[in-house]
Amino acid sequence: MKIVRLLPILLLLCVSSLFAQSKIKIQGEVNVPFSSIRLFKGAALVTGTIGNEKGKFTMEVAPGVYDLLVESIGYEALKMTNQSFTSSTNLGIITVKESNQTLNEVVVKGQKASMELNLDKRIFNVGTDLANKGATASEILGNLPSIQVDPEGAIKLRGSDNVRILIDGKPSTLAGINGSSGLQSLQGNLIDKVEIITNPSARYEAEGMAGIINIVLKKNQNQGFNGAIETTTGYPENFGGTAIVNYRKNKFNFFINYGVFYRRTPGRGSIYQEVYTGKQTNILEQRSQNNVTGLVNNVRGGADYFFNDKTILTASYIFRRTDVQRITDFNYLDYRGNVFNLYSDTYRQQDEKEAEPNGEYALTFKKSFAKKGKEFSADLRYLDYWERSDQTYTQNGKKADGSVFPELSKVQKALNDEFERQWILQADYVNPIGKEAKIEMGVRTSFRNMINDYIVTEQQPSGVFTVIPGLRNVFNYKENISAAYVIFGNKMKQFSYQFGLRAETTDIQTELEQTGEKNPRNYANLFPSAHFTYTITPDNSFQLSYSRRVRRPTYNDLSPFVTFSDNRNFFSGNPNLNPEFTNSFDLGNVRYFDKGSVSSSLYYRHTLGKIDRFRSVDTSGFAKTLPVNLSDQQSMGIEIASSYTFTKAYRADLSINAFRAITDATNINATFKSDTYSWFVRHSSRIKLGAVDFQVRANYEAPQQTPQGTRGYIAWADFSASKDILQGNGTLSLSILDLFSSRINRYESRFLEPTDGSGFYTRGESQGRLTSLNLTFNYRFKTTKQAAKQRRSLMDEEN
Repeated sequence: MKIVRLLPILLLLCVSSLFAQSKIKIQGEVNVPFSSIRLFKGAALVTGTIGNEKGKFTMEVAPGVYDLLVESIGYEALKMTNQSFTSSTNLGIITVKESNQTLNEVVVKGQKASMELNLDKRIFNVGTDLANKGATASEILGNLPSIQVDPEGAIKLRGSDNVRILIDGKPSTLAGINGSSGLQSLQGNLIDKVEIITNPSARYEAEGMAGIINIVLKKNQNQGFNGAIETTTGYPENFGGTAIVNYRKNKFNFFINYGVFYRRTPGRGSIYQEVYTGKQTNILEQRSQNNVTGLVNNVRGGADYFFNDKTILTASYIFRRTDVQRITDFNYLDYRGNVFNLYSDTYRQQDEKEAEPNGEYALTFKKSFAKKGKEFSADLRYLDYWERSDQTYTQNGKKADGSVFPELSKVQKALNDEFERQWILQADYVNPIGKEAKIEMGVRTSFRNMINDYIVTEQQPSGVFTVIPGLRNVFNYKENISAAYVIFGNKMKQFSYQFGLRAETTDIQTELEQTGEKNPRNYANLFPSAHFTYTITPDNSFQLSYSRRVRRPTYNDLSPFVTFSDNRNFFSGNPNLNPEFTNSFDLGNVRYFDKGSVSSSLYYRHTLGKIDRFRSVDTSGFAKTLPVNLSDQQSMGIEIASSYTFTKAYRADLSINAFRAITDATNINATFKSDTYSWFVRHSSRIKLGAVDFQVRANYEAPQQTPQGTRGYIAWADFSASKDILQGNGTLSLSILDLFSSRINRYESRFLEPTDGSGFYTRGESQGRLTSLNLTFNYRFKTTKQAAKQRRSLMDEEN
């Protein structure tokens, strides 16, 4: 309630001005190709770019006073302070001088901000966060503002699990076949930055109610040979390495990233459950411990061909194979009436071997025309995914007196194969009209076929395994989504606007082969978007935006396959799910100060047909959880992210998200509804003591009500340290994640039937990852002064 009382104050901070930012263009030419050009306001990075093969560059920024920094390997950094830009400016030719020594990369790291603030998105340079060393993509996302990752790996954006995950702006097998599952085996060392787009325009897919998280992988296009290697060791066992290499000569650029790691992840959980039968109360006390070991290989390679400085063709390939063994031990204590009357003691072990090979092929063409701002791009990609899960369950039961309980002793096996094949074709075109206006348009189509072939068997007294009734089937899923969009934007002095409309047609066919059940879905929808920006001062601007979004049930949501590892808690999809639709509004503010920046926003979302998972428990104590469509949900809140450099040695970041969510699930049961206030807060401090950087980050997620119960609080802290070695070519980093082993997922769910008193109460905790310690070494290959001269000579000959 204290947070609720503070909301008016936070609102005043957020709406101290009005709309968003009109921008001007800064262009020029550096005498060294592919130089880094960045604009700073105080210590905060505002924007940046890389010059092309002729050294030319263009940036867009709000009018104001900035420091301009130009850097190139083998050359002295050039800093132009207090540059006033009130209108579009051409800086002409900027000359940087050759350095007599290798560029000290510590300078580059110290300048680069961990977060860049734009009105339509926030960009996080995750390589600057010390705690990310040795982490996976899933763990990196969990350290960013607005994002929550629960102990099971599910990703939420502003409290919503309906978020679209993209890799380099496109769907990818690296994210996994089932939402974000693949991110738990994607090495964070391969990631360059993460973009969070909370209210996307019509150019993006309409999928994703809460918005889009775009993970940008590392890729270099510098002339000559460039690269970096990184190795990690940790406890629990976390051994791995990555290599990022590129070689460019004239018009060809070849790149390859390779990563391999072996990891052991222990976890634990507990459940206390009461089941009311109307006659007596049956009680379950459940404990579980799991040990997951995995070997992951990632390869990403390809080539760029530069027809000229405006036309590029890129061919790339991604292959990843994940091999996992998961051993989980369950112990069930069943009581009748009270916890002093033990009925049975059951032990169950799951032994699962899982293989996931997947590949992705892409061909991308991009052309910029002589007319400034006019561009065309086309992208064709093919995704090929396969997963096999082979599980054996061994169970033994005892009665209260210690004798064997034959009915509870069994051996079961489950074999599950999942296949996915998908083609995606997308084309986009941008054409300026007049002085400030422009029109964008594009088309996209995708064809996806998925198959889930599963069978669960149980050993009979004769030793023969027979199929458990209802647990053998083949689920076929075919999806075709086609879309077209158009966007018109214009700018008038301090005010700019953009209107967009996206049309999508959806054709989904599902079939269960054994039973012949079919559930076709065909529908067409329009998804409008609008963005308005207004600049009060160069350092203070606002944006008001609106978009309509959709969440289509995913393959995992629809598949009726039942997880069988836990013999008391079953999870499955629901073939009868319908899509949910959301209207999303956002009012955002960006303010820059001499030593920092603040980004704040007010948001509101209204969702019809909200998809959420509900738990039911039968009188025997067996629970099943599956997704269903709720009537609707309204959520509203305020989010503030700030960064401030107090001194050269100390910098702090703070983000707060306070919200209210009203959920109506009375279509499922008259008692299922909730009205909750909750909040998330994350703070990090980075301190430099001598040659060592230290970082401490603390996180807290407050409890919240759900239609069926509550989600408990989560609190955890991370510690990191980093030091450059080997004359700045290497970096040694130490990170301790979940320092106090306190990142625990807590929940309660309940239901009581008013007519006969039957129902249940469940309280559970789970911890998918315990405290881990990682030691990482990174070494960067640098282009020498002689190689830089050769590059410039080659460019002069070509020109």
